[in-house]
Amino acid sequence: MKTIFVLVLVIVLASSLKSTFRQTPQKLQTELQKSNYGKALLHLLELHSMAGGAVSELVDAIEELDNDLIDGLQLLEFNFQQRTNQHNALVVQLNQQINDAQIDISRSEDVIENLLIPRREQLENRIANLEEYQEINRKNYDEEVLIREQEHEAFEAQIAELTDATVAVDDALALLQTLSNPSLAQVKKFQNSLKKIEQSIKPRSKMAPFLKALLTLASNQNFSDQGIIAQIVNALNEFRNAIVDSINDQTLVEANAVEEYEERLDQLDHEFAEFQRQINAVNVDLTATNNKIDQVTEFLNQRVADLKQYEAELQLENDNYADETQIYNDTKNEFTREQQITEQALALVQSVDFSHIQV
Repeated sequence: MKTIFVLVLVIVLASSLKSTFRQTPQKLQTELQKSNYGKALLHLLELHSMAGGAVSELVDAIEELDNDLIDGLQLLEFNFQQRTNQHNALVVQLNQQINDAQIDISRSEDVIENLLIPRREQLENRIANLEEYQEINRKNYDEEVLIREQEHEAFEAQIAELTDATVAVDDALALLQTLSNPSLAQVKKFQNSLKKIEQSIKPRSKMAPFLKALLTLASNQNFSDQGIIAQIVNALNEFRNAIVDSINDQTLVEANAVEEYEERLDQLDHEFAEFQRQINAVNVDLTATNNKIDQVTEFLNQRVADLKQYEAELQLENDNYADETQIYNDTKNEFTREQQITEQALALVQSVDFSHIQV
């Protein structure tokens, strides 16, 4: 009964206690009769008076309620201060996490854009240049092979020419050995041998001067003169020796050319292999760079996601704290209002003679 009475008293007095201490009990009774809460209070007061309840009991109950409100307000303040401390610590933590994420994002973007991507482009350009060098190397290789084939064909043609000339000279020498009193047919045959030699020697050949001298000597000569025959034989032998020397010289030149050719091909193959070795090495570096780009990009994406999460958590925390602050302020105001009403009610009860209150 005491508790119900106190609660009703606190509620009813909320709207009327501004002038309580200036009103007489009669005026207060009139004011209270204007509302159902007031009527209920008057009934309780009447019952309390009829039952002979002591005013001290009512005063104690109101004071106990006032103490409960004070304790509740202090607990509210303590809990909100704890929540505020938690909020501030969480905000600091989230702001630090946001700052760390922003730093990681900035650094990762800088590493990718200003270090890794330029490095990758540099390596790709290096590989492209090395592959171009390889292409040029193979072209040079093919050219060397073609030139060598052409030179060898020319050498074989020249050796064949000189060999044919040697055979023709040998035929002429053999014919001259049979000439003592040559017949017209034999002379004709010898001249044909000279023409064959002439045909086998190119005009720009080293043998051309010998051939010209031989033809001059042999033209319109009397082959019955052994002295003339001896001169021709000597000329043919010199010519043959010159041919053999030319064959030997050309063979030596060919051998040297083959040796240089093989050395050149070995050099080109070595260069090609070196280019390939460098390409392989750069590819290893390029693969590592691409892997690093993937790793840093993955880290960057994760930190971007982290940043969004931290910002969302901070926004949610601020929103929640704002709501809780509103609830705290509303609750605190309610506690304060109820405490004021309780204190005013206590002052009123202590100043009113409840025995004169009638419904």
